[in-house]
Amino acid sequence: MASAAGAGERLYLAIDQGTHASRALVLDRRGEIVAHGERQIGLVRPQPDWAEQDGEEIVASVHSALAQAVGSLGARASGLAAAGLASQRASCVCWDRASGEPLSPVFSWQDRRMHAWIDALQAHGDDVHRRTGLFLSPHYGASKLRWALDHLPAVRRALDAGRLAWGPLVSYLAFRLLKERPLLADPQCAARTQLWSLHARDWDPGLLQLFGLPGGCLPATALTCQRWGTLASAGVEVPLTAVNGDQSAAVFAFGWPEADSAYVNIGTSAFVQRALLHAPGHVPRQLTGIVLADEATSVYTVEGNVNGAGAALDWLSAQAGIDDLTARLPHWLERPPPPLLFLNGIAGLGGPFWQARFDSRFVGDGDAEPWQKAVALVESIAFLLQANVEHMAPYVPELSRIRVSGGVSRLDGLCRRLASLNGVPVHRRDDPEASARGIAYLAAGRPARWHAVAAEDVFEPADDPALRGRYRRWRALMKEATGV
Repeated sequence: MASAAGAGERLYLAIDQGTHASRALVLDRRGEIVAHGERQIGLVRPQPDWAEQDGEEIVASVHSALAQAVGSLGARASGLAAAGLASQRASCVCWDRASGEPLSPVFSWQDRRMHAWIDALQAHGDDVHRRTGLFLSPHYGASKLRWALDHLPAVRRALDAGRLAWGPLVSYLAFRLLKERPLLADPQCAARTQLWSLHARDWDPGLLQLFGLPGGCLPATALTCQRWGTLASAGVEVPLTAVNGDQSAAVFAFGWPEADSAYVNIGTSAFVQRALLHAPGHVPRQLTGIVLADEATSVYTVEGNVNGAGAALDWLSAQAGIDDLTARLPHWLERPPPPLLFLNGIAGLGGPFWQARFDSRFVGDGDAEPWQKAVALVESIAFLLQANVEHMAPYVPELSRIRVSGGVSRLDGLCRRLASLNGVPVHRRDDPEASARGIAYLAAGRPARWHAVAAEDVFEPADDPALRGRYRRWRALMKEATGV
């Protein structure tokens, strides 16, 4: 992918390290992409509820993506002025602070191996939520770091030798990719360990004690936007000036976030975020966090999440043997919807229900056709997003629009349903690279004009009583199943 960049023009390198691929994009000062590189990565599930990736493979994939992107620039590579790094927020890993060798698998955010152990801590759930802004859940890093300490001899040996480092995946990547080998964590990814205090903006000794983890192994807290070090890859050296989680970076894909917009990014999982310039306080059964902290400004979010978005489509494709599901969905979503409903707990229920284990199931006609199951599943994504929007409404400004991004947002039928359920227009830009574009915006110093010429699809809300009726039935079934 390429477009003309003027001689001497400043360019910005964005690394987006996601669940299934590592991407490197080069953008100009206006937020337009001028080069692109990508490398797929694997994810294995050695046991039920486990989800692991290989740290060395991820590092190699980033270098490969960088080589593709920077290599395509030719002489223009001299214009690279700064870089940003975004990665999976709740994925974590243990490594040797001397050699950089990974001592554990990368524990994916999808990994729920410690769900039973976490259940035993539920009496502390409200306190954990108030300290961290996160609902007590095995998706976050703390319980998986405890598992590594208990089950991986290499981790225990490194701890005894004073060589253990552990924490967010993005911290490991910064350590491995930067010449200075810093041990740092940005606020958003640090918080996703469930060991970081939202109020103190640092690691919480009480939470370390609760999870039975020793101090001294976690990276130091850094600002989102600061000089992190020097990215040395693909024959260039570029200062890394912004680090964030992938979903939190996506909030900035369109530039500075609007208080009356909901930002919905729909990929493997889906997130709805509302940006605030003040700390929102305690929001029951929703997530709160900091998505930007620099020397002068903090941006907070109230957030709801849906674990079963693209992951649920993959699940259905495998379970029902539906080939080319993504290609078939646009046509299927135009058909009159069946009465079939799907209670979607793929990868566990996120907000506002919060159940790590949930029996996902179709409710309705007993002999549903594959297309009917697919439509019901897509509607379940819209319904889960709507449940989060409704739950956070009392704590945020009135909603005027929804801005969607991510690969699954390319489904027009999903966007139309979101608009009709919420009663506000859904705006979609032709941009599958929201996380990369957002982290580039931060690395570039938040330019006043960013991606302003992008085409935008607008889905206006329709009066759809049948859709609202299905949502009410679905919501009643979810309440019966979860109590929420």
